[in-house]
Amino acid sequence: MNKISMKRSDYITLCVIALLLIWVACQPHPIETFKLYTKEHGYILSFLKFAILATFGECVALRIVDGRYWRPGFGLIARAVMWGFIGLFIKACFAVFAVGSPAVLTSLGLNVSADDGFFASLLISFITSVMLNTVFAPVLMILHKIYDDHIQVHQGRISSLIAPVDVAARLSAIDWDSMWGFVLKKTIPIFWIPAHTITFMLPPDLRIIFAALLGGALGVILAFASLKGRAARSS
Repeated sequence: MNKISMKRSDYITLCVIALLLIWVACQPHPIETFKLYTKEHGYILSFLKFAILATFGECVALRIVDGRYWRPGFGLIARAVMWGFIGLFIKACFAVFAVGSPAVLTSLGLNVSADDGFFASLLISFITSVMLNTVFAPVLMILHKIYDDHIQVHQGRISSLIAPVDVAARLSAIDWDSMWGFVLKKTIPIFWIPAHTITFMLPPDLRIIFAALLGGALGVILAFASLKGRAARSS
């Protein structure tokens, strides 16, 4: 693994991010506009935010492991499209678990609602996060790994998006020590359950912004685990 030190590409990346933030801040009523588009075009925005932020997270992971944000065969466009569709899946599942998970509390005889105060809201958010991350998150992470390897097998070409996926081969190629020992066993209880508890404590509009940031973190975590496993196998 390369020693991490600032390069020209890092300064360029930071400048681009700063310029984008300044541009957004200079727009008239940016928060209200974002809320409006979120309400009217929620799934389109979910596709875009995960396509951009989660893919950028993977580029950051590549920078950490390999010393560069992009390399031949990385499949930047293919990854962005893959993450966009995962974003649609995540948005739909957020809606399902946000509505269905509180029913678990009701089935246990705990008739609470978010209007009952902070601790009731915290309990509902926690159970929602637990259900989301124990039922849905492992499926998502394994699905991401399957398509990540599929893109690599096709050397990052855009045609990988329409090529049939050899699911059995991709499952057998997964480094299960890394997938279970790090991604599932450690990041879910230590990071994702607390992070999504905070997510569901927020108002719906802020949840979307926070989920976008978590999408980038998810890209970093999954890509870093994947790249770390490849480096270990090649050494």
